[in-house]
Amino acid sequence: MMKYPTIRQLRYFVALCEEGHFGRAAARSFVSQSAFSTAIQDLESLLSTQLVDRTRRQVTITSVGQDVETQARLCLRDVESLVEIAGKRQNPLTGPLRLGVIPTIAPFLLPGLLPRLRRKFSGLKLFLVEDQTEDLHARLLNGEIDLMLLALPYDLRSTQTMSLFRDKFCLTIREGSSITSPENYRFNRLQSDSILLLEDGHCLRDHALDACRIRDTEKISPFAASSLLTLIEMIDSDLGISFLPEMARGSTLLRNTRVRMHKLPDRSYREIGLAWRKGSGRAEEFRMLGDYVREQQS
Repeated sequence: MMKYPTIRQLRYFVALCEEGHFGRAAARSFVSQSAFSTAIQDLESLLSTQLVDRTRRQVTITSVGQDVETQARLCLRDVESLVEIAGKRQNPLTGPLRLGVIPTIAPFLLPGLLPRLRRKFSGLKLFLVEDQTEDLHARLLNGEIDLMLLALPYDLRSTQTMSLFRDKFCLTIREGSSITSPENYRFNRLQSDSILLLEDGHCLRDHALDACRIRDTEKISPFAASSLLTLIEMIDSDLGISFLPEMARGSTLLRNTRVRMHKLPDRSYREIGLAWRKGSGRAEEFRMLGDYVREQQS
């Protein structure tokens, strides 16, 4: 009868791949280094292949080992889903939930939302990961996070999405700006290099370009901001104007600045939504969470 790796062996091997060191991986797994090493050797013997090249100073995962790591993550993810399906039917939104949030949502939405979530779902243990959409999507697919809170549209494979609410864009400008004024603002009147945006890779840049119908690239400044904080500081220095989402209004990032936000036409908005892996056993829970977030924004 064919023998298969145990869940423990797969967890140990994934930990070793992530840590790149037997001692650290063993400590993370709460076992002795000798017991950990034996488990990895047993896994190699079971699979009849070498997963790790060992030297005194470093650990290198072989090419076969890298393929095994990918499948091991998928196996562990499926086992977690199996347990979740059984347990969450009775007690939805309890236990650990790893939520990925993009940086252009986290500082605006979470401070007001998280305290209410804790009161509503007292058994939920929420772990937050802040990263750009592309990286969060990769983490979602390999099982590092369970759910994403992001801005749509975005090309996401192997996921299900749920739209929550519209987040309108606002003209964002320093009070008394020499560039333009809210009363006289017209896009076609802006000088070249007047519009400040985030760097490529931030979905807020693409959504602002699309939602605000920015077609004339000559009006976009060649100096892009690496973060929201930098972008706001550039606006506060009257280096240009920008377009920030409505949820940024009242943010701590705008305090002690002369940056002001002014409404744009209703068609200028981004969709805020949730995304999770297709076939997730927690889809019903995620929709429940989405409904709650939607209610809080209405």
